[in-house]
Amino acid sequence: MPQLLGRVSPCRPGYPFPSIPARGPSHRRARVPGRSVVAALLGLLVLLAPALTSGGFTGQAAIGPPAAAVVTAGHDSGTALAGFMIQSTALVTDPAAEVSSPGYPTKGWYQAGPRSTVLAALLAAGVHPDPFHSTNQKLIPAADFTVPWWYRSDFSVDDSRVGRTYLDFSGVTSAADVFVNGRQISTASKVAGTYTRHELDITALIRPGTNTVAFRVQPNDPRKHLTVGWLDWLQPPPDRNMGIVRDVVVRRGGPVVLRDAHVVTDLAVPSLASADLTVKARLRNDSPDTVTALLSGTAGPAALSRRVTLAPGESRTVVFSPADHPRLHVPSPRVWWPAGMGGQPLYDLDLKVTVDGVTSDTAHTAFGIRDVQAPINADGARQYRINGRPLLIKGAGWSPDEFLRWDPAYAEHRMQYVRDLGLNTLRLEGHLEPDEFFDLADRYGILTIAGWECCNKWEGEVNPAESGEKWDAADHAIAQASMAAEAARLRHHPSVISFLIGSDAAPNAKIESGYLKALRAADWKVPVIPSASGKSTPVTGRSGMRMTGPYDWVPPGYWYDKREGGATGFNSETSAGPSIPTLDTLRRMLTPAELETLWKQPSAPQYHRSPSSTFSTLKLYNAALASRYGRPTDLGDYVRKAQLAQYENVRAQFEAYSRNAKDNTRPATGVIYWMLNSGWTSLHWQLIDRYLDQNGAYFGAKKANEPLHIQYGYDHRTVSIVNNRTTAASGLKARVTLFNTDGTKKYDRTVTGVDVEARGVTTTSLTLPAKVPGLARTYLARLQLTDTVGRELSRNVYWLSTRNDVLDYAKTDWYYTPTTSYADLTGLSSMPQITLDVTATTKVTRAGTSTTTVTLRHPGTTNAPVLLTDVDLVSADGKIPTLPVHWNDNQISLWPGESATLVASHRTVDPNRTPRVRVSGWNARAVTVPSR
Repeated sequence: MPQLLGRVSPCRPGYPFPSIPARGPSHRRARVPGRSVVAALLGLLVLLAPALTSGGFTGQAAIGPPAAAVVTAGHDSGTALAGFMIQSTALVTDPAAEVSSPGYPTKGWYQAGPRSTVLAALLAAGVHPDPFHSTNQKLIPAADFTVPWWYRSDFSVDDSRVGRTYLDFSGVTSAADVFVNGRQISTASKVAGTYTRHELDITALIRPGTNTVAFRVQPNDPRKHLTVGWLDWLQPPPDRNMGIVRDVVVRRGGPVVLRDAHVVTDLAVPSLASADLTVKARLRNDSPDTVTALLSGTAGPAALSRRVTLAPGESRTVVFSPADHPRLHVPSPRVWWPAGMGGQPLYDLDLKVTVDGVTSDTAHTAFGIRDVQAPINADGARQYRINGRPLLIKGAGWSPDEFLRWDPAYAEHRMQYVRDLGLNTLRLEGHLEPDEFFDLADRYGILTIAGWECCNKWEGEVNPAESGEKWDAADHAIAQASMAAEAARLRHHPSVISFLIGSDAAPNAKIESGYLKALRAADWKVPVIPSASGKSTPVTGRSGMRMTGPYDWVPPGYWYDKREGGATGFNSETSAGPSIPTLDTLRRMLTPAELETLWKQPSAPQYHRSPSSTFSTLKLYNAALASRYGRPTDLGDYVRKAQLAQYENVRAQFEAYSRNAKDNTRPATGVIYWMLNSGWTSLHWQLIDRYLDQNGAYFGAKKANEPLHIQYGYDHRTVSIVNNRTTAASGLKARVTLFNTDGTKKYDRTVTGVDVEARGVTTTSLTLPAKVPGLARTYLARLQLTDTVGRELSRNVYWLSTRNDVLDYAKTDWYYTPTTSYADLTGLSSMPQITLDVTATTKVTRAGTSTTTVTLRHPGTTNAPVLLTDVDLVSADGKIPTLPVHWNDNQISLWPGESATLVASHRTVDPNRTPRVRVSGWNARAVTVPSR
């Protein structure tokens, strides 16, 4: 049995989902009729799992069901079920009426959380080995998920005679038959689609004490159902995310229910002097009698009240406007801004409906006051304006956990990283996260662009050969219901600035009409975008976006050309593809043999890259790495060169878009780096790896997006200043110095009196000459920006070559442009190894949080600088990185005699043992020192 299960990794401090990572695909249809070897052993494994998962594993198998949720009347958000017991229908032969009745025995079933796919629950139970490691994902048989699975939960009510009871839910993937206390209340033909929302009146079935709800969840296929898929992001899970991935809520109240409460805001732009609020709420009388109800409450500063008489079964929308409630006209409102542009204040909407003086129902939501416009400029590109101010969208693509597990701390860590990177936007291509995600975005000031997925059933109607089957009438109904539910859920979040109703393809007229109808009904105020590509729709018109790639390796200079994926217009998804993680992460995710293949066999398939044949290898990336930096000599050398390459490429991408945002012709208006993170352990498309470690790509982006930034342009060899702050800067001094790799200075020039306006760009008169006497083929450029008293505000170091990368644009494919000749950066290998002077101190700053201060000094034993020096915090034994961590700066370069102080904020691992500090880099000799 242990051989069948494999090894379950122990929990390690600081790593999210330590032993419950991701799964890989099986593209062939399973022919096993539902009862595979593993499925037949599920009941036995649950008894063995606790012994096999001892030693710190937190996802232990459950022997008993979760505690029943206790449901009380009058709770505005209802009561979410505490969790489920789940089991394959292949192993449950009892009738549905018995399975869904209170007291049914669930011995041998698996405990699942309140939001859980089938596979997430099995992983938590220790049924399968760590799917994030090696090719363990292949050991999970897809045949286990070709039959429905039961999801069963209990809840209790104190008095069934009080009011009415409703079951409210979404997130069923793909569809489900629904039962309460032995009675079927809905069918899979009605409860279908991940994003559709359902409210079922179960009053007549409720009894005092324990009640049972059960879902018979159908298998999922993203090509056949309007649900969730993965395409080429990662190896998709074998259960295809079947399960229930959002809360199932039981609501109890009086005769009149309060639904759809929201605020429509209208901000005076550009003055921001006032805002008008319109409050809407729908009342529904579910009693058999005519009822007069009082709707009252507050919306921000305004008190609201109105009596409404409703006939039996009548539903009516009540509207409060500034015309009848003057306090809904708000002078000097507290305006919500994206991070870096202002604060993120929120207002509250609180409503209740009473009948005969007794509260029947309540509603609460938070909302922000802000204005979003995204007109198409003269060049056909979307130009976003937030509260009347133009904004360059600098974002990245968000990926949820592969098994759609929600961990609020893990999500917040990634959101904090987004702000640290200087990004302002996240794009969600499908995989629309739960409400807490958007709450975080509101709080951190991170804009979000939501939308539907590409390349599966969501685009099947317009491209069935590529994306899935064509739609029938039921699909159109599900799509419109999905749009209605998501619009109602997202509209009050000020962080949400658009919805993309298409991705690679745009919807046809019929689908667009359904979406727009749902959006209008939801009072959707922010821009609706036809597609993430350049495709238009009949009503909405042009998209103003482009999806020209690249998705695989291109050289840094590529980003400055205003063609293909270069810095012009709005590129909705683009990057140079592969992003090799740190050595710490690589050793966690790959076996020693796989690590050897990674650097020794540059054209070998890589399971942790993508299931797509286009991206299954690192061939393009590895060829460029070897040609530009020299062939790797071992794994460490490969990773070292990868970090250098990723730093320069990601930096160039964001720098090019930032500089070109202020061009008079064909300006850049937005860029979405593809992607921010991966839902599993990956070798591509990530600024942040699965374990929240930070590689060269991360720090390249952080450098490019720093508040006040000096940068080099690969196209015209000019030096520019980009100001991401809301205040201007004047009297600055810009300096550029060129060095050979041995530290010999070959060129030095300074300009003074440089001014740059708030959120502006200034291109200085500094232009590097085409030829510099004595300059080696590989050389270094150090850029420095100082203020009027000589304080350094920005430093940026480039490694360059007198031989440029040459691109063959005529042979551009959808995912990259070929490079016919590479820059020669092999001279970097001759730089001497330098031992830096390192001191470090750690102090606890508040409960659970510490600050480590590290001082690095170049001892001057050689004239050569130390390049891209990386500092990591590790456990006291030196083995485990301290993550997440926030550095004020990192991967820095120092010249002889120079020093730098780096500050890291991180969790306190052990109050009695401070972390150690590990220093490495391109030519910094590796050393680990204690922090005191």
